[in-house]
Amino acid sequence: MNEKRTGVPDGETCIICGVCKPEGIHLYTSFVCTACEAEIVATEPDAPKYDYFVKKLRSVKAPPLYS
Repeated sequence: MNEKRTGVPDGETCIICGVCKPEGIHLYTSFVCTACEAEIVATEPDAPKYDYFVKKLRSVKAPPLYS
């Protein structure tokens, strides 16, 4: 997303933190910034924030396949 000419920040909105960031990964049609990705990977399953990440990541759906 290169829209520097219009004044819109260059990047995409992270589905975890909701902030527009320039770098991250795509999960189907969703975007996760590198900071959130690192935090997800480092979070232990028994940590309180783990459930928050699971809830946010449930919104990621595979796009339908049309034949």
